[in-house]
Amino acid sequence: MPASPARKPSNPPRKKTTASGTPAARKRAAHGTPVPATKRRGRKIEDKRSVILGAALSLFSRFGLHGTTVDQVAARAEVSKSNLLYHFPNKEELYVSVLRDLLHIWLEPLRGFSAEQDPREAIAGYIRNKLTISRDLPDASRLFCLEMVQGAPLLRDELGRELRDLIERKSEVIRAWVADGRLAPVEPHHLVFALWAMTQHYADFAVQVETLTGRTLADAGFFEETVRNVQAIVLDGIARTPGAAA
Repeated sequence: MPASPARKPSNPPRKKTTASGTPAARKRAAHGTPVPATKRRGRKIEDKRSVILGAALSLFSRFGLHGTTVDQVAARAEVSKSNLLYHFPNKEELYVSVLRDLLHIWLEPLRGFSAEQDPREAIAGYIRNKLTISRDLPDASRLFCLEMVQGAPLLRDELGRELRDLIERKSEVIRAWVADGRLAPVEPHHLVFALWAMTQHYADFAVQVETLTGRTLADAGFFEETVRNVQAIVLDGIARTPGAAA
């Protein structure tokens, strides 16, 4: 009798896999969800930019725009010149980028002013924040000062937009404090100028401060002493009514 046709072996039932059961998923579960490649690349680029900006700030604050070369910045940042120019096409663009970052940091404490705040608390906090910046980022303050002394040739547009707009908005806050009787009559611009001058002096003239006092803001005790005194000078004033008790 004819042989019966050979039967094909039946395929074993396939296990139903889920996303969590794949090798890649198990690896993610074991080691945590990996950062997507695009985010990793973006973070790496941002880190590299930060290193370059930090190196540029250090050199620009000492030697200015014209006294600093792209090669010097690249060497300080430990990157190739071509890599630096990939992030910043020329020295002027790098310089302006540094100044923009500084302006943002410098103005951040002022952005929090609001008419609902107690003016003494707001101004006292502002003084502490600005002195903290002078202590932690003295190069930033000195570079900004240098740019102003030179007439702000590369930052004038920024000053005419962001800085002017912010000061105008916060001037209205100060006027509201005065109108409510919570602050003595004062022209807002002069108050802001005085705050800037008093707090940035400790960065811009750090050598003079150290020569005269033997101390710097890096000394925690001197820092707190400076904060208390600047706050008292601004908030209480130094003039007293004749005959008033000290």
